[in-house]
Formats: sequence, structure tokens, C-alpha cells
Amino acid sequence: MLGFIEYIEYYNNTYKLLFGLNFMELVALLSTGKGSWGQVSGLMKHGEWDKIIVIGDEFGTGFTHEKQFEFVKVDLKAKIKDLREEFLNKLKNKIDGTEVALSIASGDGKEHMALISALINLPVGIRFAALTKDGVIDL
Repeated sequence: MLGFIEYIEYYNNTYKLLFGLNFMELVALLSTGKGSWGQVSGLMKHGEWDKIIVIGDEFGTGFTHEKQFEFVKVDLKAKIKDLREEFLNKLKNKIDGTEVALSIASGDGKEHMALISALINLPVGIRFAALTKDGVIDL
């Protein structure tokens, strides 16, 4: 039986084996797209998250869920560079870990690029998460 430190050293290059040992936060973009709010809601419900951050505009403030989450309001109509800066500034002190599960099932390419760029520049690692018929998967 390996001890915790020995386990980490042994599996140092296999981050997926360490997934269960890490603090995992979900960052979900809540924008437009048919069924995208359902994808975010399902991910929140069926995933095991230590913290959930939902990002959206004024329209997204109406989103509710049985699980506790923090809503970060942004201007999704802003230019891509301004949106990236807004994401960066508003997420700076909200993410506790070194890696997040990211859902970009909702939104468009501009919003996705701005959010991914902001997260990388925090810096924080990104794992894409999706809800499938088989449950929550890590892409």
C-alpha cells in the first residue's frame, strides 16, 4: 500500500489518476444556446464539485439551482479584449485551486476565447467538463 506522498511521486506524470485527490471547482459559462442552461444545470447536479462559479450577463442572473453557486455578472456584449479583462479581474480572487473544470457548452466563440484566455492568465489549469448520457466526463 502506497502512502499519500509515495502515491503522488509514483503517479507524478499521470494527473488523471490524481483527479480524486484534488480540490475541483466548476467554472461554467451561462450564455446563449438552445439547451445550454440545461447542460450547465445537469453538470452542477451530477458532478462532485467543491465550489461552483457560474458566469453570465444580466439575463443569467435569473438562473437558479438546488446546489449552492456563486454568480459572476459580466458584460458578454463587450469586445473580446475587454471581456477577457473583465473575466480576469472578476475571477482573480474567486478560484482557490490550481485547476478548474470548465463548461463552455453555453455561449459563443468570442466568449469562450475570452474566458479560456483569462483562466490561463490567472494562471489556472483547465479541464473541460461535459454532461453526457453516461454522466459527467472529463475531456
